[in-house]
Amino acid sequence: MPVSETVRLICPMSRKQGELWGGAVLALVGVAVIALGPTAWTHLVPGVAAVLAGAALTWHGARIPVPVLEVENGEFRYIRGRYIVRIPFSEVGSYFVLAGRNRSLGLCDVAGRPRIFPSVEGRRATRPYLPLTRSTSRDRVDAFMSTAGIPPRDRSLTTGTPGSRAA
Repeated sequence: MPVSETVRLICPMSRKQGELWGGAVLALVGVAVIALGPTAWTHLVPGVAAVLAGAALTWHGARIPVPVLEVENGEFRYIRGRYIVRIPFSEVGSYFVLAGRNRSLGLCDVAGRPRIFPSVEGRRATRPYLPLTRSTSRDRVDAFMSTAGIPPRDRSLTTGTPGSRAA
């Protein structure tokens, strides 16, 4: 049963946040160093270098794509920069979350078989999951999927047992 309005989960990206805040702080430190001694080369050169490094770090952090999961108009979408996966909602049967260094989301068709996706990095390899981020909690993904109406995959050995859920 698809939802009638947009349901969206924007995965938090701690690296992006770190680069944005670090770049801003570095640029402000550079401006402060320049303001302390605008005529002395010992203040001017390190200050300009810090401002340029902070601007470069902020620019790089702003360019990092953040994964977004959406369900809208009978369609499930995964967006990460220019990489977009669109699946009709009727073809999504269940999901599972892979734990590891980076969390990943696996989708299954209505028969319970994992779906295969092209690689995010543009390589020729295919993968049975969509990469999320390290900061994405399993509880947020579970809440998003239950709001969208997609059930978790039953991975227990005794199928049909109420309350059985793989860790």
